[in-house]
Amino acid sequence: MNIDWAALASVFGVSLVVTVALVGLFTLGIIGLAKQASAVQSGGSLTLARTGAYACFGLCAAAVAYGIYLIVV
Repeated sequence: MNIDWAALASVFGVSLVVTVALVGLFTLGIIGLAKQASAVQSGGSLTLARTGAYACFGLCAAAVAYGIYLIVV
């Protein structure tokens, strides 16, 4: 049995980066939804805060769907 350690490290590194990015994007979406009231009070736009949060959630869903696509196909 021969293990290609470089390929294993590459897969680990990419998985780690994508996981951190996906969790960070989802966190930004949650923060965007949580800060809606303060955005309105400070004179910001409620629509902008909500749209940004939904965009973050949409990108997370797209990344998960792409991962499932890669596994299935």
